[in-house]
Amino acid sequence: MATVILLRHGRTTANAGGVLAGWTPGVGLDETGMQQAQAVAERLAKVPLAAVVSSPLERCRQTAEFLAAGRDLAVRTDERLGEARYGDWTGRPIKELVKDPLWKVVQQHPSAAVFPGPEGEGLAQTQARAVAAVRAWNGELGKDAVWLACSHGDVIKAVLADALGMHLDSFQRIVVDPASISVITYTDTRPFVVRMNDTGGDVAALLPPPKRRRRKAASSDAIVGGGAGPGG
Repeated sequence: MATVILLRHGRTTANAGGVLAGWTPGVGLDETGMQQAQAVAERLAKVPLAAVVSSPLERCRQTAEFLAAGRDLAVRTDERLGEARYGDWTGRPIKELVKDPLWKVVQQHPSAAVFPGPEGEGLAQTQARAVAAVRAWNGELGKDAVWLACSHGDVIKAVLADALGMHLDSFQRIVVDPASISVITYTDTRPFVVRMNDTGGDVAALLPPPKRRRRKAASSDAIVGGGAGPGG
């Protein structure tokens, strides 16, 4: 059973300023975001990670570096885990976008939403590529792997919706805060969502169980001889 820890990047200047960053280059963590990334790295320090995979965007790579530090791991990037391609919406304030008729589609019928401009994509495309990435990494890392994917809010929500068996049109009901973790275990038959939007608390359940010691074979005396048995 491969387990993926989906980590949203820490807070950025764009988050704080109410701007839709998208694929805008150079958007990094602010001071709060750095503190959040450090805190989640400390929370997960004892969890043995087979890999740390990140969106190529700076805010995710910065966050992922905190998780890889102290481990014998390099951050690997995967464009399929990158932010939704918002096209002409990229870099615009949210307070302006809410007035666009497309905003209601994004909120109420996201499976039909396609962002404007030559570089815009549909949210259904975002979900398809992100889910494909997670499943591909599961296959590469193996059934017993626990690994971390650092990505973006809408991307993580889309992956969670798929794992929950929810239609994409309901994915806006899911909340994924900066620096939160969500955990999905994939089995041969179905995924199981273990955590969602977890921003604190114990992570002992993510540690592998201790190896069981083999019990010594019972002696012939114990099998045949003394001890009260039935009717003894």
